[in-house]
Order: sequence, then C-alpha cells, then structure tokens
Amino acid sequence: MGVTILTDLGMEILIPICAVVGIAFSLFQWYLVSKVTVGADKPHSSGDDKNGIAESLIEEEEGINDHNVVQKCAEIQNAISEGATSFLFTMYQYVGVFMVAFAILIFVFLGSVKGFSTKDQPCTYDSAKTCKPALATAVFSTVSFLLGAVTSVVSGFLGMKIATYANARTTLEARKGVGKAFIVAFRSGAVMGFLLAANGLLVLFITILLFKMYYGDDWEGLFEAITGYGLGGSSMALFGRVGGGIYTKAADVGADLVGKVERNIPEDDPRNPAVIADNVGDNVGDIAGMGSDLFGSYAESSCAALVVASISSFGVNHELTAMLYPLLISSVGILVCLLTTLFATDFFEVKAVKEIEPALKKQLIISTALMTIGIAFVSWIALPSTFTIFNFGVQKEVKNWQLFLCVGVGLWAGLIIGFVTEYYTSNAYSPVQDVADSCRTGAATNVIFGLALGYKSVIIPIFAIAISIFVSFSFAAMYGIAVAALGMLSTIATGLAIDAYGPISDNAGGIAEMAGMSHRIRERTDALDAAGNTTAAIGKGFAIGSAALVSLALFGAFVSRAAISTVDVLTPKVFIGLIVGAMLPYWFSAMTMKSVGSAALKMVEEVRRQFNTIPGLMEGTANPDYATCVKISTDASIKEMIPPGALVMLTPLIVGILFGVETLSGVLAGSLVSGVQIAISASNTGGAWDNAKKYIEAGASEHARTLGPKGSDAHKAAVIGDTVGDPLKDTSGPSLNILIKLMAVESLVFAPFFATHGGLLFKLF
Repeated sequence: MGVTILTDLGMEILIPICAVVGIAFSLFQWYLVSKVTVGADKPHSSGDDKNGIAESLIEEEEGINDHNVVQKCAEIQNAISEGATSFLFTMYQYVGVFMVAFAILIFVFLGSVKGFSTKDQPCTYDSAKTCKPALATAVFSTVSFLLGAVTSVVSGFLGMKIATYANARTTLEARKGVGKAFIVAFRSGAVMGFLLAANGLLVLFITILLFKMYYGDDWEGLFEAITGYGLGGSSMALFGRVGGGIYTKAADVGADLVGKVERNIPEDDPRNPAVIADNVGDNVGDIAGMGSDLFGSYAESSCAALVVASISSFGVNHELTAMLYPLLISSVGILVCLLTTLFATDFFEVKAVKEIEPALKKQLIISTALMTIGIAFVSWIALPSTFTIFNFGVQKEVKNWQLFLCVGVGLWAGLIIGFVTEYYTSNAYSPVQDVADSCRTGAATNVIFGLALGYKSVIIPIFAIAISIFVSFSFAAMYGIAVAALGMLSTIATGLAIDAYGPISDNAGGIAEMAGMSHRIRERTDALDAAGNTTAAIGKGFAIGSAALVSLALFGAFVSRAAISTVDVLTPKVFIGLIVGAMLPYWFSAMTMKSVGSAALKMVEEVRRQFNTIPGLMEGTANPDYATCVKISTDASIKEMIPPGALVMLTPLIVGILFGVETLSGVLAGSLVSGVQIAISASNTGGAWDNAKKYIEAGASEHARTLGPKGSDAHKAAVIGDTVGDPLKDTSGPSLNILIKLMAVESLVFAPFFATHGGLLFKLF
C-alpha cells in the first residue's frame, strides 16, 4: 500500500534502545534513592561528611540528634519487607501450580483443534494460502502464556522490593523537609514505572522476533500465538490484585476498627498488633497488584492491536515497521515519560505541602502533551500514508492521520478520566468536603453521601470512553480501539510512578508513627499520603478506562477469530449471555467483599484478644505479637483468592464449550458494560471516604476544624466510612478491570477451540 519513512532495521534498533534506556533510567533513579542511608547502612559519600548524606540524616530539624530513631526505622522497614516478601513467595507457589496447569490446558485445547496434526493448514482468513499447523499455535501460545505470566510476576515483585526499600528512606528524608521526602517517594515510584514499562516492551519485542524465526511469512499464526502473552500477564495480575487486596484490607479494617474506633489510638500506632500487617498490605496490594495489573493491560492492548493488524494490509503485505506500530508507541512513551519525570525531580522543586498535588497533576498534563507530539511523529515515520484495516470480513481504507487521532483520543480520554477521578476523590474539592461534612450526623449519612458520590463519578468517564470508542472505531474499526487503549497506556511509566508514590508515602507515615518521630514529621508524611491517595485513585481510573477499551478491542479480535459475522442481541443465544455476563461483576464483587469481611473478622478478634490479654500493651510497656496478625492476613488471602480467580478463569471455558461462541460473545459484552461502571464507582467511593477522613484529621481549613479533631464523633463516623470503602477501592474495584480484560483475552486465545468444538449443549438439542 505504501512505504514507511522508518525502515525495518531502524525499527528493530529503536524499540530495544528505548527499552534499555528505560531500564537504565530506572536503575539510575534507584541509585539516587539508595544514597539515602538507613540504620547501619554505610553512607556512599566518603571523607568529610560535613554536607554529605550521612550527617544530614541523623541531624533532625528540631535539634534531636537521635541514632535510635534511624535504627528503629531500619527495623520496621525490615519487618515490612520480610512480611511482603514472604507473602508474595507463598502466593507465587500457589499461582505457579495454577500457571503450569493452565499452560497444559492451553496446549491440549488448542492442539486438539485439528487433532494434534503437524501438517500445514489453509489460513483462517485466506484459504488460498497455507499456514503453520494448529499444533504450532498450541505450543507457541503456551510458551507466550508462560512468558507473560513470569514477566507479570517479576514486575509485581520488583515493584514491591523497590517500595519496601524506599519507605523508611522517605520517612528519614521528611526530617529535612517535605520536598526531600517527596523526591525520594517519587523517584522510587519512577523506578517501578520505568522497569515495568521497559521490561514489558522488551520481552514482547524479543518474543515476536524469536517466534518469527519459526513462523516466517505466516504472520496470522504468529500473532495469534502472541495473544498468550496478554493472557499470562492478566491471569497473574488477577491473583496479585485479589490476593494482595484481601491481605491489605483485612489488616487495614482490623487495625482501624479496634485501634481507632474502640481504643482511640492513632493510625499506625506501634501498640496496634495489626500495624505491620497493614503496612505490608500496602506493598503487596497497591504496588505488586497494581504493577501486574497495568502490565496486563499493556500486554493485552498490544496483543489485540497486533492480532487485528496481522490480518490487515500490514500483515498481508508483511510491512513489519507498520505492524509493530503499537510497540513503537510504547517505545516513544518511555522517552516522553523520562523527560516528564525530570520536571518533578530536577526542573522544579516541591518546597511546601500545597505544592505536592499540583506537582503530581503536572506530571499527567506534561506527559499527555508531549506524548501527543510523540504519537504524531511515530504515525508519520512508521505508517504508510494509506493502508487497510480488517473490519469484520472487509478491508477498510485508513489514512495515517486517522490512526494518529485514534491513539490521541485514547490518550486524552485517559487524562480526562484522571482529572474527573481527582475531582471526586481529592479533599481539595467540594465532593469530598461534602462527604466529610455529612459525618456530623453519623456514619449512616456518610455512607449515603459516599455511595452517591461514587455513582455520580461514573458519568463523565463513561462519556469519555464512549466518545473515544466512537471516534476510533469510525476511523479504524477494532484496530482503532486497540490503539486508543495503547494511547491511554502510552504514559504508563509516569502513571505507575505517581501511583506507586502513594503506598510508599503511606508506609513512610506509618514508619514515622511507629518510630516515635515528632508530630511535625508525621504532618509532612500525612500530606504526602493524602496526595498519594488521590494519585492512587487516578491510577485506578486509568486502569479501568484502559481496561474498557482493551477488552472491547479483544472482543473484536475474538469475534473475528471465531468467524462470527454479527453479534445479534435479539437472538436468545446472545441475549442470555448478555444478561449473565452483566451479572458476573456483581458475583465477583460479592466474593471479594465477603473475603475481606471474613478475613477482617478474624483480624478484629485477634487484635481485641491481644489488647485484652497482653498486660502493659496499651501503656506501651509490652510489645504486641505482630507475627500472628501477618499470618492471619496471609492465610486468609491465599485461601480466599482462589474462588474469585476460578470464577473469572472458568467462565469463558464453560460458556464456550457448553454454549458456543455466540453466547460467549454476549457474556463478554455484558461483563464489560456492567463491570466498568461498578469498578469506577467502587474505586471512587472508597477513595472519597478515605480522603474525607484525612480531611477531618488534617484540620487544615476552618470547616475541617469544626468537624475534628481526631477522636471526635464526626471523625469516628469518617473512620467507619473509610473502613467500608477499603474493600471497595482496593479489592473489588481494581480487580474488576482485570475480570473484563481477562475473560476477553482468554476467549480470544481459546477462540479456535470454541469455534471448532464449542456449543455442545446446542448441538445436543
């Protein structure tokens, strides 16, 4: 159809270079964070330390020169790190068994499509050509599934290690001022963001090149096999999100209900037996879970775009540079995010508490503006001026500027979703202040206001998603939607950096409280944490918005692959799927909420038992038994994550085998439509309740002071709202976006099997 400015060789050099630059940048940021020493660490600077790192840490602003505080921080940090590592290792053992079992299932199901034949077969979309045997697709899909799963696990684990490395360093830097602490927390988040974005890109690129050596010109088979990569990434993310979410919220709810409401002690008080488990939970749920989740979104949107492109003119004419356009977007995204990060850490310095949230918001605006230019450049050099895109059996002619608009509309829709989320969850705006005000009359009105806020916060994001779907589909069919999702995720490194910043700041505040640091330092870490709460909500908004676009793109690829010409809602087969699919997010939410509730019940009982039976615990003369609480959270989350995980993983298999591809297409559409709404409202409701509580605690405005201080009736009502919202915002809400993506990508991977052998019940009757 046309030539591209960027040659294939240029593309094969550019993508890995961008990935390596991303990894190098993250290692450099990690090195800068490591220069802050904790406890017995040897300082990096040698010789005269008059202005060096080591002296400034031991010299506290208030004139206290206390080595004990630093030592205490180091001990707490080690306890959190060990708890998080041991939980993840336990979880990965269970998940590893599932991974192997599911890999065997993929091989058996896909291999049986043509009876494990090793003969070449006619291609699905062009029967005049021959493609590699179905057995090859089975083998390579299984390999890419395992690669995606391992990359997802590594992404989550590295994120957790970085966060537990940085939390105490952030606390210690808070003694020198809020700006120093902000930079450490943000840099640590950037380490995770860039490592994950670069690793995901590099592994996918190398996998494509290696598979290409076998597949040669059979790009249809090659990119069908690559879809396993997205399935592996998301299936691990599901267990990470659900398991981590149950862990963190069981501890959080237990610690809050007994500590704050019953015993009237501050948050993160070292006397509270659940306090270490609570801080461990921030790392395994919000960091490891979020990392795996966004990696899964990235992998799936890339896979969806590649599958559709492989049967469009890019794939038919073997135009490799244009074919890998989705990977080029991600490559430029890494460079854009690198430049954006420097604005927060080097170009401008945060000096006061009120500058924290604007600094994080600027990250979103700058990365989106720069990325728009980046996308225009990539679309100009990597795409022919006109080309065709597969659109349900026909080839649709598309121009390169139209594809630029598809990616751009996704990118800007992400920014809109981010800002709407911020408006509804930040205590700087009226929605959260209204929720806080409703605490005057007790917990019931607080819950009513919070639920109303969550439902209302769905409106604008859904319009943004709807407009981006309409625009991108009008221009470039399902491929347009897939690249719109990639546009939303193109600034993933920055998104993850501001997202990981939240739990790191939260942990820093906990460590300050447990180490007995002064009230001023706790105020600084609280300010960092309140901004982090909002950025975490923004991160979840991005994840949910991109999940909607990704799953729709995967749905389109599934429908094409399963050879369904139209999905007619009026046929009974489809409609029953639609209504059952819309119910699934409710079933899944019920399971995860109940899991948190039952785990929290055990935690509350244990915390109460310790307060009642350990003499001197309330007076601070005896130490609580932290290990028992950590064990309760670990055991509960491992046991409770299996039923929701099984629901998501087994539904497409059961529906596809028993009812066939038409009913399955209805299930996917139904779960997408209802899942997105519940996910947005749950996340924002929980975020608003949390920040309403922090608004009262901070007492920064005249209005907030009339509601406070800590321990007042209004504050207790706010704590109850926050506790109700915990499983909504950190377990059910964020896990739902994985449900809608995972069912779609799983259906796509198994589409050849369902199309050949599915619908057993309808065949019988």
